[in-house]
Amino acid sequence: MAMKNYQYVIVGGGMTADAAVHGIRERDNSGNIAVLSGEKHPPYDRPPLSKKLWTGKPLDSIWRKTEQAKADLFLDTRAVSGDVAAKTITDSHGEVYRYEKLLMATGGVARRLPSAPDGVIYFRTLDDYQRLRALADRKSEFIVIGGGFIGSEIAAALSINGCKITMVFPDTGIGARIYPPKLSEFLNGYFRGKGVEVLTGEKVRALEKKGERFTVNTEGGKALSADAVVAGIGIEPEVGLAKSLGLKIDNGIVVDEQLRAAPPDIFAAGDIANFYSPALDMRRRVEHEDNANTMGAMAGRNMAGASEKYEHLPYFYSDLFDLGYEAVGDFGGGMDIVEDWKEPFRQGVVYYLKAGRVRGVLLWNTWGQVDAARRLIVSKDTFSAATLAGLIHE
Repeated sequence: MAMKNYQYVIVGGGMTADAAVHGIRERDNSGNIAVLSGEKHPPYDRPPLSKKLWTGKPLDSIWRKTEQAKADLFLDTRAVSGDVAAKTITDSHGEVYRYEKLLMATGGVARRLPSAPDGVIYFRTLDDYQRLRALADRKSEFIVIGGGFIGSEIAAALSINGCKITMVFPDTGIGARIYPPKLSEFLNGYFRGKGVEVLTGEKVRALEKKGERFTVNTEGGKALSADAVVAGIGIEPEVGLAKSLGLKIDNGIVVDEQLRAAPPDIFAAGDIANFYSPALDMRRRVEHEDNANTMGAMAGRNMAGASEKYEHLPYFYSDLFDLGYEAVGDFGGGMDIVEDWKEPFRQGVVYYLKAGRVRGVLLWNTWGQVDAARRLIVSKDTFSAATLAGLIHE
């Protein structure tokens, strides 16, 4: 089988891969690019799968049209092995690609429930959305396992579309690992007011499928039944190939400030990349759109000869019925939380501080202030509840 020779090979077919293609093209309009994607669809925007596609946004709007940037897309094609010395990647069909520069943009895989039956939807891809949409159009009953980012968005989206929803998760409230306790408690009641049954503090003990129905038994003794089960319990970085290539792995692929995983020829970006954030003075891995787009584009430019440093502080956002937010920074545990509400739990700003420094900002129904939040974090100044009051507002 003849070897395929490419200047740039990108492993992964998501938003990061597409951004990298366009980043390459900013500096190199002629170098040939191969994108190896395990999906059967070309690159698409992922956030609409749990957001705007449920409120009328047309499906055709999600395509990123990577092929227009003169990249060769190899769909339903997984990179399974490689040889760093020979600078080759072998795919699941046995094809071999020689590269000059390689980008690892493999993203993550959805965490799965142990001993779960076939048919559980681990929401991550366009195929998952299409399965869920078909069920929702039939007004199926759903059990949503997980009360975090994906679980809360999917529960809201399905409820908006007239489906009966039961949420089950072990935390005390929706988004409890990020939101302040009283906001999380408010959301429990808010979702219930929208018709969603919210079961907090409940771990799944058993999950079975009998005929066309799923049954879920919780450790608290509850027995639930539904037409379908959606699990939104996070992702794990897809590092199998990276390990086989000998790249450094620590909560993803460890990269330097220019996103190199193995200088000078291998880069990593997106959900998979563990990078250093100068603004936060910490290494982190971010699983959101802004990071995928910004980091992917910079990786592409650096593959094509630039020497940019990744100093971007990415933000993320969510839609929950008629509530929503944008957030930027670090939301880890052990921080002091300052809440500055214009209208309690409906509009305001929540600050996350460590030793007086702002580390994260949650802009709750407060729009257009991401850059202002970034400036607070980057400044490294110290603040109190009094000095933060009214500091950011629409």
